[in-house]
Amino acid sequence: MQEKNLYEYAVIRVVPRVEREEFLNVGIVLFCKKAKFIKVLHSLNVQKVLSLSVEADVEQIQLNLSAFEKVAHGTKDGGPIGLMDIPSRFRWLTALRSSVIQTSRPHPGLCDDLEQTMQRLFEEFVL
Repeated sequence: MQEKNLYEYAVIRVVPRVEREEFLNVGIVLFCKKAKFIKVLHSLNVQKVLSLSVEADVEQIQLNLSAFEKVAHGTKDGGPIGLMDIPSRFRWLTALRSSVIQTSRPHPGLCDDLEQTMQRLFEEFVL
């Protein structure tokens, strides 16, 4: 019997006007220490963002989401944070912040297939 993976995930949110605290779920970051797995999946619905704030800088939001992916992937273009170990990158991505890109608190789970779980969470919370 295969041992299940203990994972953590957080929902990535766009908060176009931080002072209003209204947000849209736009992605998922999933992490599993044992499997050395971290992945970011995101999809930005521009019309929904603009419905919360017509002044939202959609181009900058897309660049920030891309930076989240680069940090998760651990590439050099992810900057100094992208070069850290996987648990440190996950903690940085899910750190409490007051900015246009935020995450929920991390939530734990158990699964057999991390990719399938990632897709299920993405469909449930984002799409």
